[in-house]
Amino acid sequence: MHFVKMHGLGNDFVLVNALAEEVPEDLPSLARWVCHRRFGIGADGLILVLPSKQAQLRMRIFNPDGSEAEMCGNGIRCFARYAYESGLVKGAELQVETLAGIIKPRLILTGSRVTGVRVDMGEPRLERAEIPMAGTGSPVLDEPLEINGETWRGTCVSMGNPHCVFFVADVDRAPVTTVGSLVEGHNLFPRRTNVEFIQVRNRDELQMRVWERGAGETMACGTGACAATVAGALTGRSNRKVTVHLAAGDLEIEWSPADNHVYMTGPAVEVFRGDFPRGEE
Repeated sequence: MHFVKMHGLGNDFVLVNALAEEVPEDLPSLARWVCHRRFGIGADGLILVLPSKQAQLRMRIFNPDGSEAEMCGNGIRCFARYAYESGLVKGAELQVETLAGIIKPRLILTGSRVTGVRVDMGEPRLERAEIPMAGTGSPVLDEPLEINGETWRGTCVSMGNPHCVFFVADVDRAPVTTVGSLVEGHNLFPRRTNVEFIQVRNRDELQMRVWERGAGETMACGTGACAATVAGALTGRSNRKVTVHLAAGDLEIEWSPADNHVYMTGPAVEVFRGDFPRGEE
């Protein structure tokens, strides 16, 4: 099975063109195998390129634990670059079907070379039922959560997938692995949740670490950066247009007042290509 390994700011993916490759029916098992960093290729997710009746192409993404995610911001930038450079689409603007709806990436080109991708991520969803999250009252702003006897205050947003955002004084010292894992599976979140830890540098800059649902701590999360920007604006901590600093680089995020859509701009990089053996799990 031929694959391409790509990353967006260190958030890495194995992409398979299911238009040309025969993929196994048991996709969760395939994802667990392919994403394993000892026995597989190693990645934060498996992305399949599929045909769509609603858009130009369809994207499915599976986490390393085999669960399927609704959307992935870094992943869809990689998807868009791959689709363009593989000749699956013509032109710089795409429409991609996902479980979170139709997402619209636009390639940033220098000549024919892709230097970045700007993605219209759509409107943030702030109603508790749409996140989804148990309880009453929307939007969910700085709501207290008891974790290991300590009170954390979370602001919750859906960017097509669920996010719980915590603002912290020092992101480098935040207990991402312990608190993140506990919040991911908290009974408030029926589909689990991604968890962002955000330090506000100033009103135009956020520093982020993230615990991703089904993957653990990763180097970057595009939907998480969007959710953090919305959470910062909603709580008055930051502006609607910010730079989000991540371990391997930056994302530019804007929550536009004109159409209420969130726009994400960042890189997508191919690492290598190869062939993965079948039936040797």
